[in-house]
Amino acid sequence: MDKVDRYIEKVENWKEETKLLREICLECGLKEDFKWMHPCYTDQGKNIVLIHGFKDYCALLFHKGVLLKDTGDILVRQTENVQSARQIRFTDSKQINELRAIIKAYIFEAIAVEKAGLEVKMKKTSEFDIPIELLESFDRNPDLKTAFYSLTPGRQRAYLLHFSQAKQSKTRHARIKKYLPHILIGKGLND
Repeated sequence: MDKVDRYIEKVENWKEETKLLREICLECGLKEDFKWMHPCYTDQGKNIVLIHGFKDYCALLFHKGVLLKDTGDILVRQTENVQSARQIRFTDSKQINELRAIIKAYIFEAIAVEKAGLEVKMKKTSEFDIPIELLESFDRNPDLKTAFYSLTPGRQRAYLLHFSQAKQSKTRHARIKKYLPHILIGKGLND
């Protein structure tokens, strides 16, 4: 039994929907893999779609969904910080069956995007806003500024997003204070 079979066997919510989406992906000639703890489907080693379930819906995530035409106006941006991926969300297997032809068309378009070598222009770390509280912390602690800018761009982005998501200045200060030791030793938000 492979990893995807074990995943489907253990999944509590969206079992039938996951099976249906898997079937559709395989009918499109995609190769099945298991990445990021979810069924992932590839073409010539390139990630095309991922199946994942959430509390209120299951989804087919297109890794470069932002590049798809979305003629059916069904792609969803998971959060405002997601730059490339887009999802088609489902709340029951009937919905999947009704959209089967459209789902396949989107998958074939995603395969064509990969074959054409199209890339998503990602926002650079320098384009993200730096919370004023972090700038103030840099002024008070030059070592923090040095350590922060020594982090990889991905780690910098993770911190910037985490700090910025707090609505109140007090919370942003608290988050910066909490992660200051991590930053100073070169660790990322999730290290």
